Amino acid sequence: MQIGILSDTHGLLRPEVLAALADSTAILHAGDVGDGPILEALAQIAPVTAIRGNIDRRGAAALLPPTEAVDLQGHLFYLVHALADLDLNPAAAQVSAVISGHSHKPSMLWKDSVLYLNPGSAGPRRFKLPISVAVVNITAEGLEPRLIEL
Repeated sequence: MQIGILSDTHGLLRPEVLAALADSTAILHAGDVGDGPILEALAQIAPVTAIRGNIDRRGAAALLPPTEAVDLQGHLFYLVHALADLDLNPAAAQVSAVISGHSHKPSMLWKDSVLYLNPGSAGPRRFKLPISVAVVNITAEGLEPRLIEL
């Protein structure tokens, strides 16, 4: 199972993002969607779980929850826009992966057997940071994350 992960689209859904996530069986959007049609376009690929970010103040994105947990093949993914707003102990809550955004800076690290993954920004370029998304493959061995620079 491949999980497509993105954040910080800010109203811009690039064709390269759609191509990078095309083989996904689920998509997680970690906030700052910016526009409702983005989620609709992503849903043409796979079911979408999305949260609101700090810019999501109007329209359909404003109605998204601030955090969300989703179980995918026995692995609990916890979405929070800004990692500073993490409101639980992921290891104690048996979370497999914390998915965040906000910083526009892609990062991936393991701590206490929990994957902390920020796919970076899939929307407008900010500073000199890359445009990126991530995928996580769920295999018999566990989670296999990969950052994809576009």
